[in-house]
Amino acid sequence: MKMRDSGMPEEAYWETLLDVPLILDQLGVDGTLRDVVELGCGYGTFSLPVAQRITGTLTTVDIEPEMVSRTSKRAEAEGVTNIRCALGDVMKNGFGLPNASQDAVLLFNILHCEHPMALLSEAVRAVRSGGCVLVIHWRHDPATPRGPALNIRPLPEQIIAWAEQTDSLKSVGSVINLPPWHYGLRFASR
Repeated sequence: MKMRDSGMPEEAYWETLLDVPLILDQLGVDGTLRDVVELGCGYGTFSLPVAQRITGTLTTVDIEPEMVSRTSKRAEAEGVTNIRCALGDVMKNGFGLPNASQDAVLLFNILHCEHPMALLSEAVRAVRSGGCVLVIHWRHDPATPRGPALNIRPLPEQIIAWAEQTDSLKSVGSVINLPPWHYGLRFASR
């Protein structure tokens, strides 16, 4: 199922809206992570840099064939070999990975969906004990140039409450400011 209000703008414009190195640095995406799964590769904006920072495999799952193809082609062109781009519907079929197999799960700009608890539950299933679930989302600010409608855009406090409802995720640290337009959250898996 395609998530509500999740269409992508033109690629060059999209990539001007995100400070990817800052975001990954602030979230702690580095060589201490081995295997990571990402929901929604988009154009590979995060996928390729994440794969280049971790020591294992990045699995990225997107429902759009064009996005999977674009990310695969970018990875090949840039010589990134530790990335597996999969076409799939995470809401229906999950990530397609074994339980507790991932060091981190990335839920970037996606928890405005109709069933955020279902995504967080799938993240809990996939992440190993002691691993992390990393979230970014658009700030709840009408000045943001993109992002879902404000009436469905979650506040950090709402995402923290959803994560706590899983009984398996604990918020780590405070809300992370990710200029120019995002905030981030880190959750540890118990």
